[in-house]
Amino acid sequence: MSDEREVLDVLTTNARESVETIAAQTGLEPAEVEDAIAALERDGVVHGYQAVVDWDRADDEQVRAVVELNVELDRETDYEEIADRIAKFPATHALHLVSGDYDFAVEVVGNSMQDVSRFISEQVAPMPEVTQTVTHYIMDTYKDGGIRFGDRDDDDRLSVSP
Repeated sequence: MSDEREVLDVLTTNARESVETIAAQTGLEPAEVEDAIAALERDGVVHGYQAVVDWDRADDEQVRAVVELNVELDRETDYEEIADRIAKFPATHALHLVSGDYDFAVEVVGNSMQDVSRFISEQVAPMPEVTQTVTHYIMDTYKDGGIRFGDRDDDDRLSVSP
């Protein structure tokens, strides 16, 4: 495994680890860890560091939705161009080209259901290439960014009775 991959594995678990802690976990020297992180950032492998927030516990809630988008391409327009237009909006939290019954999965964030609905109906749906949208509001989050939410002391095993 490359030095950069080992550093990435630690950063994806906890991006706040110190260089010294990452070095101890990977067997690398601190200078090697610093070089690996600098290279990962310079090469665009690591784009930033974010907190994973349980918005249900925060004072200022967010409304999140996953929106399925179907598009119809023409000779002048490709997926990349459509993605560029959708990604520019601040309400677009994540955007994925997917396989299956629809073309894009868009994670949208707003202050209310009306904000999310308005964004989809006024900004996304009117795009000439968009042929269908289906919005799924996120009702509860159990795991995000690889981190499990809720009481971690719960015993999730099913009871078995004779």
